[in-house]
Amino acid sequence: MKITKKLSGIAAAVAIVSVMASCQNKDEKGTTPAKTGSAPVSSDEKIVYVNSDSLLTKYEYFKDMTAKLETKAKAAQADMAAKSQAFQREVAQYQQQANTLPADQRAATEERLNRKGQELKTYEQNAGAALQNEQATEQKKLYDAVADYLKEYAKKKGFKMVLTYSKGNSSILFADESLDITSEVITGLNAGYKK
Repeated sequence: MKITKKLSGIAAAVAIVSVMASCQNKDEKGTTPAKTGSAPVSSDEKIVYVNSDSLLTKYEYFKDMTAKLETKAKAAQADMAAKSQAFQREVAQYQQQANTLPADQRAATEERLNRKGQELKTYEQNAGAALQNEQATEQKKLYDAVADYLKEYAKKKGFKMVLTYSKGNSSILFADESLDITSEVITGLNAGYKK
């Protein structure tokens, strides 16, 4: 149950964030119809990007979530290790006494130990599934928090699209640094998280 492998999925979830802030309706001639009562659409609207590596290392919610999941994973591993060691001691004790036990008692003890071994495997599977479910829930919360914030941020700033950039795992080969809004987004996300 390596939590770090599970958390790498969070980076992938954040890397998908691509939010359309607004859409323009075009008339049949392909021009933008005039809007009444609203400001004209600026021709210098941009596509901007967020560095997901920086976002994940500096977003306090992600740090807290990671720490919480790691603590739970360590506790589950310690609990499983203790149960496994207790079972192994019980098996070793039986093996030492097996030759001196009557056949019916030996059969009953083996049956009990087999049942206990199966229960231990089921417990381990259930604990792993519970951790995975909690991780998936936290990933969704993280994704939703970032996406919701970016929708509002892009709308306020007049951006058409917010892309993500991640070193070594990006379809963006080059982007002018003036399009990088990572610092502003991290500041806003952390301010919202503190509330």
